[in-house]
Parts: sequence; structure tokens; C-alpha cells
Amino acid sequence: MTRFSIRNTPLSRTIHAARRFRRAEDGVALIEFAIVLPAMLLVFAVIIEGSRLMFAYHAAITGVRDATRYLSRVVPVDICTTGGSVTGHTAKLTGIVSQSVSGTPVFPPLVTVNSVTPSLACVAGTYRNNPAPVATVTASFSISFPFSGVFALYGGNVTPLTKSVTDSARVFGT
Repeated sequence: MTRFSIRNTPLSRTIHAARRFRRAEDGVALIEFAIVLPAMLLVFAVIIEGSRLMFAYHAAITGVRDATRYLSRVVPVDICTTGGSVTGHTAKLTGIVSQSVSGTPVFPPLVTVNSVTPSLACVAGTYRNNPAPVATVTASFSISFPFSGVFALYGGNVTPLTKSVTDSARVFGT
């Protein structure tokens, strides 16, 4: 009686290779990294964009604050009683705000100053001078995001952010 053996047939070699492949753990770390990589890229992009946004917004606030301080020093202290306007200072204020925004950033600025609007209010009964002049500078900015393409891969639509910043200071005059 002859026994039939399938030990060295192509089918047995294929079955044996499939079992060995199923038990093998070579390359598992690479597969796990490939699965986690997109999430890591998204987290990295959110961190970078969030820090850029805070940096740009802080630069905008600093620019408006500097422009308001400048305006409160160059406007005459008696402007409320003698009359006058602060709109003639718009070009200089825009320069001050733009210089603060475009300074020497760590990241590409991508901040656009849309408009700078100075105004003056005469506040009665609050300060020693009655009415006391209070200068206000309002600036509108657009902040764009360089990593918006990464967010688009995940189905997000990131458009430039438009924000307005306002600061006021009492006029001390020249």
C-alpha cells in the first residue's frame, strides 16, 4: 500500500508560505506609522496655524496700540474746544500699523492691512479737561493661512480671516 504525500507539492508550499506570512510581524511599525501619519500632519498644521494666527493678531494689536499712542501725542490737547479733525493723520497711522505688522516675523506674514480709521471723541466730565479728547484708531486686517491646502485634504475650507482691532487713548497733545 502506498501512501500519498503532499509534503513537497506546490499547494503545500503555498499553504506553508501563507501561514508563515500570517505569523510574521516584519513591517508592522511601518504600517502603523502610515496609518497615524495623516493625523500627525493635521495636528502639526493646526499647531503651526494657531501659533501664526496668535502671532499675527498680537502684531496687529501692537500696531494699532502704537498708532493710537502716536495720535494721542500729535493731536492738540485743545482740539475739542478749538475744533479740528484727525483724518489728516490716516496715512501716517497706516504706516505705523503696517510697519508693526510686517516687522521681522518668524513665519511669513501673510497679514494684509485693509484699512486704518482714526476718530476723535470729546468726552465730558470724565477727565480734568472738560470735554477731554479721546483718540481712537480702528484697523481692519486680513490674515491668510499657508497650510490651508493641508486642511483641504481633510475636507476643510479655510478662507482668510478678516478681523478688526480698535484702541483708544486720551489725547495729551503737543
